[in-house]
Amino acid sequence: MFSFLVLCAIGAVVIISVATLFFLGKRDSGFRFGEKVGVVEIRGVIANPKAIILQLKKFRKNENVKAIVLRIDSPGGGVGPSQEIYSEVKKTTLQKKVVASMGAIAASGGYYVAAASDHIMANPGTITGSIGVVMEFANMEELFKKIGISAHVIKSGDYKDIGSPLRKMTPEERSLLKGFVDNVHQQFVAAVAEGRKMSEESIRAMADGRILSGQQAQELGLIDSLGNMEDAIAMAAKLGGIKGEPSIVYGEKKRFSVLEFILGSKLTEALDRITSAALRSGYLYIPGRMVDNG
Repeated sequence: MFSFLVLCAIGAVVIISVATLFFLGKRDSGFRFGEKVGVVEIRGVIANPKAIILQLKKFRKNENVKAIVLRIDSPGGGVGPSQEIYSEVKKTTLQKKVVASMGAIAASGGYYVAAASDHIMANPGTITGSIGVVMEFANMEELFKKIGISAHVIKSGDYKDIGSPLRKMTPEERSLLKGFVDNVHQQFVAAVAEGRKMSEESIRAMADGRILSGQQAQELGLIDSLGNMEDAIAMAAKLGGIKGEPSIVYGEKKRFSVLEFILGSKLTEALDRITSAALRSGYLYIPGRMVDNG
């Protein structure tokens, strides 16, 4: 019986190991020799920048990585996380060329981080733009009254419960929040203007939250060229001085999870939706109707 259990345990370890190697083996692990183009992927809602920043630092220190492609498929995300990635991309461009490759969507915060790169490439139909900031609050006061729920708030200052769903927003609170949003929006405009080497006035004229196709964005000077991921890699190799076809090394994928393997992409989708819902109550670089498309 003991031997049988040991064999079962060994079999389980082998199966998990093979599955792990299968999933991780799909990507270049970075052990190949020669000059490389590193690929850092930004997918879904931008909420936690830690892994992306660490990967940028790793590629920056790797002498064999001559250029980096920032592959973006994101509808946007939180202000702070987007700004952190933007800053790290700017640091990286001081040492290596960075090409942003836009997939299906790279809007709002997704465009924000792309603006820090040396070259932005998108598909003609990529959804991009949406340069703006939004704060959303729900007022459930009337609903609570109908179902017999009353609320009591004790606060240390007049604005401590600003945006509370338990009551209507006052004109003073609305004015305060509008000033905050305008200030963050100006930061967005200034960052894009710096990254694109354009005047703030010209960016502000387009920074009204409108979405653009990749082709429209190129006409307005918000991206540099049209092309797919392979074109972006070729461009990065050229800018990095790589002769011939480059080796591609992807950023490290998160550790293999048996649970996620069993549940598949549905788990990832559910987590993205939860994150999106949590972010909606804050201030975002994100187009409201595009959250589920990330």
